[in-house]
Amino acid sequence: MKRFYIEKAGEFVGKEVTIKGWLYNKRDSGKVKFLLLRDGTGIMQAVMVKGEVENGVFECFNSLTQESSLIVTGKVREDKRSPGGYELSIKGIEIVQLAQSYPITPKEHGVGFLMDYRHLWLRSKRQHAIMRIRAEIIQACQDYLNTNGFTLIDAPIFTPSACEGTTTLFGVDYFGKKAYLTQSGQLYNEAAAMAFGKVYCFGPAFRAEKAKTRRHLTEFWQVEPEMAYARLEETIEVCEELLLFILKRVLERRREELKRLERDISFLEGIRPPFPRISYDEALQILKERGIELEWGEDFGAPHETALSQKFDTPFFVHRYPAQCKAFYMKRDGEAPHLALCVDGLAPEGYGEIIGGGEREDDLETLKERLEEYNLPEEAFQWYLDLRRFGSVPHAGFGLGIERTVAWICGLSHVREAIPFPRMLDRIRP
Repeated sequence: MKRFYIEKAGEFVGKEVTIKGWLYNKRDSGKVKFLLLRDGTGIMQAVMVKGEVENGVFECFNSLTQESSLIVTGKVREDKRSPGGYELSIKGIEIVQLAQSYPITPKEHGVGFLMDYRHLWLRSKRQHAIMRIRAEIIQACQDYLNTNGFTLIDAPIFTPSACEGTTTLFGVDYFGKKAYLTQSGQLYNEAAAMAFGKVYCFGPAFRAEKAKTRRHLTEFWQVEPEMAYARLEETIEVCEELLLFILKRVLERRREELKRLERDISFLEGIRPPFPRISYDEALQILKERGIELEWGEDFGAPHETALSQKFDTPFFVHRYPAQCKAFYMKRDGEAPHLALCVDGLAPEGYGEIIGGGEREDDLETLKERLEEYNLPEEAFQWYLDLRRFGSVPHAGFGLGIERTVAWICGLSHVREAIPFPRMLDRIRP
C-alpha cells in the first residue's frame, strides 16, 4: 500500500489513510476534538467527534501531549478552512510515545533559548519552511550545473597548506602533522577543471573568523563552479543565470513556505536580468554619496555591503577590486595591474555578498611571484604550480554561499536560521 504523506493529501480525498507523525498542537471543543498532526512534509488538522469513534479513542485525547508520536488513521476530506485545505476524520489513534514536558511551548521564547534547543526548534513551522527552501536552493544549484555541462568533483575537507594565511583557518593534528579544515575547494577545483573543463564542488567550509555579525558562521556550505577557458565576463554571466534559476525554482516549488515566512513574494518575482554591474571605484562613489568613507584599497565589510545593497532592487555585481585586498591566485587586469579580475555578487535589501569569484592567475612565473609577495611557502604549492606547468589555460570560477542565499530569499535577519545546526563564534552546541 502506498504510504500517505500530508503534502500529498489532495491525492487521497475520500480514502482512508494512516498518518505516521507527531502532535503539533491540539484544541478541545467539548464533543469535538481537534489535533494538528505533522509528518515532516506538512501539517494537517485531524478531527474526532464523540459518538463517531470508539470511547477509548475519544478519551485518549486528554493524555496526548505536544510532540507525542502518533499513528492516526482516518478518512481524508477537503476543507478549505483547514491548514493545507484538507482534514482527516479520525477513526483510530495509536500512541507510539508520549512526550514529557516539551520545552518549546506556543508562547514566545528568546533566540538564545531556541538555539539551545535547536534540535527541537527545527520542528516549528517557520524553521521547517526555511529548511525546505534551503533544500530547494541546493537542489536548484545542482540541477543548473548538472544540465549545463558541469561535473561534480568532491574537494577534500583536510588540506595540507594554508592558501591564504593561517589567521582564519582551523588547524588540526593530522597524525602528527599540521593540517587545516578547508576554507574553499577552489584550488582543487582548478585541478579538476583542467581534467574535465567545467566542474563544481559542493560542501562545508570553515572560517576561524572572530566575527559576531548576522552574516558570519564558522562552518558554512557553498557551491563552487570552476571553468577552463573562462574569463571574468563569462563568470558573471553564469553567476547571473544561476541566481535566476534558483529564484525561479523556489518561486515555483516553495511558494507556500515563502508565504509562511511572510516573505514579500512580489519583490522576488520582480527581479529581472540583466543585473547591474559596477566597478569597485563606482561602489566607493556610491558609499561616499551615502556618507560612508572607505580608503581606496580596503575590502568592503558588512556595513559597506549593506549600504550598497540598499541602493539596488535586484542582485548586482561589483568587479575589479584592488589587487591588494584579494587572494594571491587572483589574476590582475592587464590594462590596470593594480586591479584584480574579480567579482562579488551582492543580494539587494541590505543582504550583501552571496557570491565571490573571478579569474585565476594562469602564468607560472607570475604565480610564483604572487606566492612570494604574499609570504606563502612555494614548496607547499608545487602541485598547484603543476597546473601552470602542464597545459595551463585561462580559467575562472566562483563560490555561492548557501546560508547567505537562503537568508536573502527567505528574508531572514540572521544566517543562524539558514542552516540546521549553526556553528558560530559563541556556539558549537547542539
